[in-house]
Amino acid sequence: ALAREVCVEATAAGIGTVVSGCVGPRGDGYDPGAVMSHREAQDYHAIQIESFAAARADQVTAITMTTVAESIGVVRAAEVAGLPAAISLTVETDGRLPTGQPLHEAIDEVDAETGAAAAYFMVNCAHPTHFARAVEHPGGWRHRVAGLRANASARSHAELDDATELDDGDPHDLAAQHRALREHLPAVRVLGGCCGTDARHVAAIVGAWTAD
Repeated sequence: ALAREVCVEATAAGIGTVVSGCVGPRGDGYDPGAVMSHREAQDYHAIQIESFAAARADQVTAITMTTVAESIGVVRAAEVAGLPAAISLTVETDGRLPTGQPLHEAIDEVDAETGAAAAYFMVNCAHPTHFARAVEHPGGWRHRVAGLRANASARSHAELDDATELDDGDPHDLAAQHRALREHLPAVRVLGGCCGTDARHVAAIVGAWTAD
């Protein structure tokens, strides 16, 4: 209800809005842990996704997904609920999911198992340097990546877990790292930030991405 009130005000101001119901992975977003089957993941996430549908959310966004199976379950549960789903995967410093699967293979597999039912994919909770090499891999999968929500820090997930102080990195360097990704990710239209970022980072990222 609060989100819808904001939508009314935003629309009156000429600002487009999307109300997204966000789900996270079962357990630790940095550790795949005990991997669920597609069906288990669908059943697990269906309750929350159905509540989003009842509350008139515009879409479901699964954030910091660590496994393909859970991503597939979210897409299927959202499809049953009649909502589009965005799947945001996280990667380690080598550009692979915490399970070790390459990013391009993960996206292709989710699409193959769901008939490309996901609205789009994103990458979040990783620094651009972690997945810069991964997005160089050719293929149609790159056109399925429509969003980036990177960390300010270039530290690994394990290092961030052990950190006692916030590492907010360098907003301008982070923006430059995003700009370097643009030629490989032509479909990106959602830009934001994840761990350690604030309005400075997002403004710099958007400015760099949209500059001629």
